[in-house]
Amino acid sequence: MTYVVAEPCVNCKYTDCVDVCPVDCFVEGVNFLAINPDECIDCGACVPECPTEAIFEETELPEKWAEYVEINAKLAATWPVIAEKKDALDIADDWKDIEAKRDKLSEEAFPG
Repeated sequence: MTYVVAEPCVNCKYTDCVDVCPVDCFVEGVNFLAINPDECIDCGACVPECPTEAIFEETELPEKWAEYVEINAKLAATWPVIAEKKDALDIADDWKDIEAKRDKLSEEAFPG
């Protein structure tokens, strides 16, 4: 099973997880990161690095975020790989504790 980035990442996009990924399976949108399920080797190194606790092993993903399995796979097909840590979004600290932000998820790829 693969790991999945869920809703807590929306409008935060901390990239501590990217820094520890041994296979560069993360992809980047303008306000969210996703994991390419075809590249993830299920190591779990990213989980403890996420400040918003947004990364879950697929079978442990809370039901309320079940749609993120498909969202990660869909976005991974078109978004660019992110292989190095970057600064979080300027609004990350304001959004990290906000719940129910699915409607804020942009499917726009990060330009670059």
